[in-house]
Amino acid sequence: MKIKHLTLLLILIFAIGCRKDTDDDGGQNPDPTNSAVAPVLPATMANYANPTLPGYLNAGPVANADNTPVNNPVTNAGATLGRVLFYDKQLSANATIACASCHIAGNGFSDPATFSSGFESGLTGRHSMSLANSRFYNNGRFFWDERANTLEDQVLLPIQDAVEMGMDLDTLVNRLEGLDYYPELFMAAFGSDEINSNRISLALAQFIRAMVSTDSKYDIGRQQVNANTDDFPNFTAQENQGKALFLSPQLACAACHGTDAFIAPGPRNNGLDPTNDADGGVGSATGNNNQLGLFKVGSLKNVALTAPYMHDGRFNTLEEVIEHYNSGVQDNPNLSGPLRMPGGAIRRLNLTEAQKQALVAFLVTLNDTTLLNDEKFSDPFPAE
Repeated sequence: MKIKHLTLLLILIFAIGCRKDTDDDGGQNPDPTNSAVAPVLPATMANYANPTLPGYLNAGPVANADNTPVNNPVTNAGATLGRVLFYDKQLSANATIACASCHIAGNGFSDPATFSSGFESGLTGRHSMSLANSRFYNNGRFFWDERANTLEDQVLLPIQDAVEMGMDLDTLVNRLEGLDYYPELFMAAFGSDEINSNRISLALAQFIRAMVSTDSKYDIGRQQVNANTDDFPNFTAQENQGKALFLSPQLACAACHGTDAFIAPGPRNNGLDPTNDADGGVGSATGNNNQLGLFKVGSLKNVALTAPYMHDGRFNTLEEVIEHYNSGVQDNPNLSGPLRMPGGAIRRLNLTEAQKQALVAFLVTLNDTTLLNDEKFSDPFPAE
């Protein structure tokens, strides 16, 4: 009898121990923080706050498009904290997904998949946008449908999304409070080790705004001439031809991807569909029928690395994108003005194959591998 009672006691103890390692839904999921590994950071903080920017990004329409709020300037300590948060999988419910999982440096801080996988393998509804030059966008809104008023608002929403990362903010704060590498980072960034969702938002936004592209082949050539319409001495003849085509009023590419940062002041409808039934874009978020089918326009920097293209990833190559503008623009009622001729007809570019290839060659010059390989924008966590 004693042996029998002892056996039952051991079974009971084992069962209680197992329950400590189960979550509320009964799954055998241990506390994700048990497997957390601290990031490895340089002894001296990287320079995020005062990068050397060429003059054409420091003045004029580019500078005027800077959406950095006065209450959240980029600081070295704030962006360092943001870097850790950006790459930390602890920000997702089961510690499997980080912001960087859908914004991959080698892919221009975008995702090679048409739709990104969330923490439980569900798929996002739209393609992952590139992050380079996010700082430069006049109206300061984010997401393809611009439903976030600021970058500070935007960075918290994927964390809370039921498909993407599956966390609520209170749980997030509690989890980060249990990780011993965060208090010092919050102290450096904000003057105290208090962790809250507002500070998480500010730090993530600082890190993303620091991703400014300045070292593409285009930038190197631009700094050797007086105007972007001049032939660049470091370009091939084909690349200069593509640049001239891109900037020409006849093609009007620069009307929606203007300035040396290749940005637009606001959302556009680029004639992907004749109606807006499938995805109303900005109009769906605002309820404004005049904005149906409009989508945020990101910078073209690193565009050759961010395939697939458009909000729904429908185009796999730059050649397909160029052919869309050449012959495939649909007559949407909210079509952006530069895609129409003065009389209202759809603009058809009638490009030759040589011209199409020249445009592709030019777009490749916008790749900035220096930005993408910069250690200060890389994963600080040891490889698993």
